[in-house]
Amino acid sequence: MFAGCKGADAKKAATPASATQGAVQPAATPAPPPPPKPVPQQIPGVVARVNGEAIGRAEFERAVKMLEARAGGPVPAERRDEILRGVLDNLVTYHVLSQEATRRSMGATDQEVQARMAEVRQQFPNEQAFAAALTERGIDAKLFEQNTRADLTVGKLMQAEASTATLVGETDAKEFYDRNPDQFKQPEQVRASHIFKRVAPGADAPAKQKARAALEPVLRQVKGSGDFAELARKHSEDGSAQAGGDLNFFGRGQMVPEFEKTAFAMKPGETSEIVESQFGYHIIKVTERRAERTVPFAEVKEQIAGFLKQQRQQEKTNALVEQLKAKAKIEILM
Repeated sequence: MFAGCKGADAKKAATPASATQGAVQPAATPAPPPPPKPVPQQIPGVVARVNGEAIGRAEFERAVKMLEARAGGPVPAERRDEILRGVLDNLVTYHVLSQEATRRSMGATDQEVQARMAEVRQQFPNEQAFAAALTERGIDAKLFEQNTRADLTVGKLMQAEASTATLVGETDAKEFYDRNPDQFKQPEQVRASHIFKRVAPGADAPAKQKARAALEPVLRQVKGSGDFAELARKHSEDGSAQAGGDLNFFGRGQMVPEFEKTAFAMKPGETSEIVESQFGYHIIKVTERRAERTVPFAEVKEQIAGFLKQQRQQEKTNALVEQLKAKAKIEILM
């Protein structure tokens, strides 16, 4: 809720170095942030208050459990203070926003709550698995409903604030494009398709030979003017099979070395012999080549506009959070 819209990363424009008497002056290194305040081993019953509303130990510990579940492991001991302080700050922010949403009468309807709860349940194979997931996070059905309602309410506030961001026009996108030319340079690329025969990791020589032999009659069909896409759909053993083996455009360094070396040495329309890689055997067909280029504005203007829209919305929601926290009475009790 608080991480914000995650758009494509924009490279920051380089700041020209200043020179004094012909010597380039290095940029000052920013001071490292101060270490976080230690979190006591025994978490108090109330960890914070926001405008008099208590954030209890149980809520804090549930938030930590959910974080650990997403991370797939416990909080590292060496980062305990940093991570737990971050969890606490997120909870404080959440309560500030929840209070503001309530003040603005933005509560979620029962229908919205039930619909969202149903969406979450559908992510589990059965009701038992769903119940086990709630138990693992220290949540019962009643609290799950309360949390869902609160999440939707806060979400409405954030969406309402984001909607006040200034609109992004084509002029804005073009200005960004012109100011950041390096972001739109694209190296040489090849578009290729393949027919792939998988080999298990650690397979012995006979198993490899069997896999290669299975691909040889397919290669003969390809060389005999067979329909490459149709043969890929029938014989290829990876996700590209449904697309007729099409791997779309890729640049150097994106494929395993053996595959890349072969593909970049071929001309459009050419088909390779059987190529061995660490994953198995491939028959490669190059369909297009694209020289190094600067991507035209027309191809990226929609992505730029989307990025700028997310950026402006994030600035609005960040400003709201800072404004509300500045006005709130926040007591940190650990």
